[in-house]
Amino acid sequence: MFVYLAYKIYHSVLRMLIFVSILFCLDLYIFFSLKQLVSENSYQVKCLTAILYWGVTFISLSYFITFSLLGTDGFGKNTLLWWRSLALITLGSKLPILLMLGIDEVRRLITWGLNQANGVPYSTSRSDFMIKTGLAIASIPFVSLIYGLFRNPYRYKLYQTEVSIKNLPKSLSNLKIVQISDIHSGSFTFKEPIKNAIDMINQQNADLVFFTGDLVNSVASEMDPYMDIFDKIQSKYGVYSILGNHDYGDYHRWANRAEKIANLDKLKQIHKDLGWQLLLNEHKVIDVNGASLGVIGVENISGKIHFRSYGDMQAATQNCPDCDMKILLSHDPSHWDKEVTKHYSDIDLTLAGHTHGMQFGIEIPGFIKFSPIQFVYKKWAGLYKEGNQYLYVNRGLGFLGYPGRVGILPEITLLELKSA
Repeated sequence: MFVYLAYKIYHSVLRMLIFVSILFCLDLYIFFSLKQLVSENSYQVKCLTAILYWGVTFISLSYFITFSLLGTDGFGKNTLLWWRSLALITLGSKLPILLMLGIDEVRRLITWGLNQANGVPYSTSRSDFMIKTGLAIASIPFVSLIYGLFRNPYRYKLYQTEVSIKNLPKSLSNLKIVQISDIHSGSFTFKEPIKNAIDMINQQNADLVFFTGDLVNSVASEMDPYMDIFDKIQSKYGVYSILGNHDYGDYHRWANRAEKIANLDKLKQIHKDLGWQLLLNEHKVIDVNGASLGVIGVENISGKIHFRSYGDMQAATQNCPDCDMKILLSHDPSHWDKEVTKHYSDIDLTLAGHTHGMQFGIEIPGFIKFSPIQFVYKKWAGLYKEGNQYLYVNRGLGFLGYPGRVGILPEITLLELKSA
């Protein structure tokens, strides 16, 4: 056991050292380029440039080092929020500079080759224009991330969508479903704005409310300050919920396995105390004006190898009778392609979350829908259809990592069923 623990620590430290070393080398590369830009300025300007650059860089690198070696459990929530925010904003803003410098290196290499062939002397200086262009482009993510940090984390948006279901009984037509997902209560720093989300949910007069996982970041106690807010959610036929990948506590350093199990047990009790019916690889058949609606809740199943799967679709659907319609709650949308569309054609609608839309992107209805997350998840936000089956991916109510949103606002989904 000791040898295994030492091996894990060694590899963790090694990965951290490699990562930080790469970041430091890239920072040196950027800094020497900036030095060229201010080379003709006064000594004071040069010193101020160096102090600002390396001061911010040191704070950013220290976050990654601390997070890798010690974790962040011992830090206050606000301290951690601003520390992490500065690290992510700094890193995101430097990427455009590196891109422009890389392009300039290609230009210099081509110019050097041409000059060598023609016997012309070659100047090794970088292009001031490319450096300035990189800084100008870097200002876009910098300003955007600052804006998203202060303006958007609690700026809830209602997304309304009609879902046309083949052979839907008349009694289920116009059924109103509200979906929320990825609350991540451990990331919240304010209570009052969250009440606006609950008011927005209740204003829809939903027949059903579904929560599709990630109530906390890792620790069940993160929900303690918000119990008296989320227990106010109302719907005609109740609130049904499932677990997400963060709810299992896999990303927290527990003292022992028993502590982790106790945390999950507490989280399950929290769902019950909120008045939510937590579905753990099981189903519930709801009578809606004489029609049968099967609600299936599966524990986390992912089509991505780096996420652990706990779900069991066979157990969740075992002895589930034929229903007029079936809805599956499954946290990770990659599960839909992995298993649902292949083996469970009787499931009409699957509700998922998990992606958050990466909390960063551009959405202009009818024109563009883009987020970097689409390079990892093909189905990352909104409604998708394959055959007669639908998948809806919620953009998340909360936030994780970066405590804000840019272009992808926190979502409350209103789905209205229609007969196709």
